[in-house]
Amino acid sequence: MKAQGGSEFKCRRRVAYLAGTTVRALLTLGFGAAVVSVATLTACGQSPAPTPSAASSAPTPQSSQPGAPTAAAFVRVNQVGYPSGAAKRAYLMTRTAAAGAAFTVKNASGATVYSGTAGAGLGAWSRRFPHVYPLDFSSVAAAGSYTIVVSGPAAAMSPSFRIDSGTNVYAQALANSLSFYQVQRDGPNVITSALRTAAAHRNDANAMTYSTPKVDADGVFAGSLSPLGKRIDASGGWWDAGDYLKFVHASSYTEALLLTGVRDFPAQMGADSKTSDFTAEVRFGADWLLRMWDDKTRTLYYQVGIGSGNDTTAGDHDIWRLPQVDDKYKGNDPLYRYIRQRPVFRAGPPGSLISPNLSGREAVALALAYQVFKANDPAFADKCLLAAQHIFDLANTKPGRLMTAIPYEYYPETEWRDDLELGATELYFAVAGGNLPSGLPHTNAVYYLQRAAHWANAYISGPNDAMDTLNLYDVSGLAHFELYRAIEQAGDPAGLETSKEAVLADLKKQLDRALAQSAKDPFQFGFAWAQWDTTAHGAGLAVMASEYDQLTGTKAYADWSGRWLANILGANAWGSSFIVGNGTTFPYCLQHQVANLVGTLNGKPPVLAGASVEGPNSETDNGTMEEMRLGPRRDLFKQFNGQGAIWRDAVQNYPNTEPAIDLTAPSPLAFARMMAGLY
Repeated sequence: MKAQGGSEFKCRRRVAYLAGTTVRALLTLGFGAAVVSVATLTACGQSPAPTPSAASSAPTPQSSQPGAPTAAAFVRVNQVGYPSGAAKRAYLMTRTAAAGAAFTVKNASGATVYSGTAGAGLGAWSRRFPHVYPLDFSSVAAAGSYTIVVSGPAAAMSPSFRIDSGTNVYAQALANSLSFYQVQRDGPNVITSALRTAAAHRNDANAMTYSTPKVDADGVFAGSLSPLGKRIDASGGWWDAGDYLKFVHASSYTEALLLTGVRDFPAQMGADSKTSDFTAEVRFGADWLLRMWDDKTRTLYYQVGIGSGNDTTAGDHDIWRLPQVDDKYKGNDPLYRYIRQRPVFRAGPPGSLISPNLSGREAVALALAYQVFKANDPAFADKCLLAAQHIFDLANTKPGRLMTAIPYEYYPETEWRDDLELGATELYFAVAGGNLPSGLPHTNAVYYLQRAAHWANAYISGPNDAMDTLNLYDVSGLAHFELYRAIEQAGDPAGLETSKEAVLADLKKQLDRALAQSAKDPFQFGFAWAQWDTTAHGAGLAVMASEYDQLTGTKAYADWSGRWLANILGANAWGSSFIVGNGTTFPYCLQHQVANLVGTLNGKPPVLAGASVEGPNSETDNGTMEEMRLGPRRDLFKQFNGQGAIWRDAVQNYPNTEPAIDLTAPSPLAFARMMAGLY
């Protein structure tokens, strides 16, 4: 497996599924002939665009079906929609030159509300589609449902999309995000739904702890695990992805972004929201993070479960099943002992230094939890803040290889200064609020502001400055925004190792690198499609662009915030949203056990709504397991692959279709910002 960077992709947790185990055909899985219908034939390959309104006076072009193999042109839009006051751009992708092609925007009744012509060509996507043109229609602002129709030789019609207030456009997408995390819940506090009917992994409440074993790049360990003789309650928390492992590394990052949304956007993600109140969900996440930290002994535990087993031990990735069966899986069969009784791995001996990425992001999450719950649950908030300070003080600031997961190749992170910058900044905000609990190591907020400035300067002058944008591997896109506000709140004190201007300039540096990438891409995406975690990067870029404009009081990146978010919601070569349930075309066949075994394979409910998948990548996979439900092996997206990027909607194709809590985390924050008018 390869790590992140360039044309490589970031390894996720499906190593054991690569062996190509023989799979049962669809009918032998127990599906009747009635299931094998037209709808099923499109499953796991392409969800078709909706049939154009009968009221439309325009002819139905062949390309109204995104998967039509002989179509010559396609219109790609943000399938969720556009806020009325925002810039609006679609893309015409065609096999033949169509400069100046006429297009119309039609409302739900088929009436033309706007006419325009395609802009100058943005470049070639692929040999099959060597022409892409922008279609701008920003003046259309009336609330309603619309389609775009291109006439002439490059005749094409877009899927339906909505124009409305930011709240009305993105409210359902944000509600979907919340439902995704509710489905990912582990432990006894399950939220029942069509996808989740039972609690899972109750045995985690009395889990044995172990020292970290030596493993190979696939996570396979030799010999046996070494128990530490101490049991802890590791129940709860979110599954990491399509598997059932739980990592402090990804969970703390996810908590940080969701808590930021709850704190900063109460009308969208907090207690004032009628449809998307994440308050209970972030409390659920913070509870688990506290369980993974023993404050009395200063001991961090960082992972529950093992990915791949060996000849004598089965791991999480060796079987495909629903989570509620694990506690009694295969009775007393010793091969599955670590499925029934999942190991918890210790980061180091009590009181030992902690990998700075984990120390920093744990401090971020728990300091934010203090800020969010201080008023309504002070005892819990105080516990969070005390733990956050203790964990931050144990950061190993001269690390070798960072600690992330077992194996490290699951999450090959290399940058950590950004984590300490953000951790110190959130501790500043927590301490600066006053009315602090007793027993804190540090009660002077300036101490944390100085630490935040130090680590910001270290990041800016370090080896990875502006090499990435907001995602699991680099949180400087949020840290710089928060530190700017912290320095401002503190009155811009002298003597700090950095300044508001410096962190703002570094935030702009990252955005301008994304603009340079956008200039190379005919769909103007700020991150190369043939990389890794495409979806998460698009949402992260939208957040960063919005942050910069908020700090500067400008609209310098407003158009780009909307475009980059649109890129992951359908305005791309494949004409697919990469967030389940958002838009008219989205992933059907996720590498996610619950979605695969309980959900549908045709996009109809129940689906894992709100889940952000990896997205396009430079590589795909065909590894299967016998219990997987496979749709027909049609690949109707194949004709749209280009520039080294591949998108294939198939359960066995984890580099494209596996969702994860960290991949999803930036999208609710992006939706909340759009709903608040910060675009």
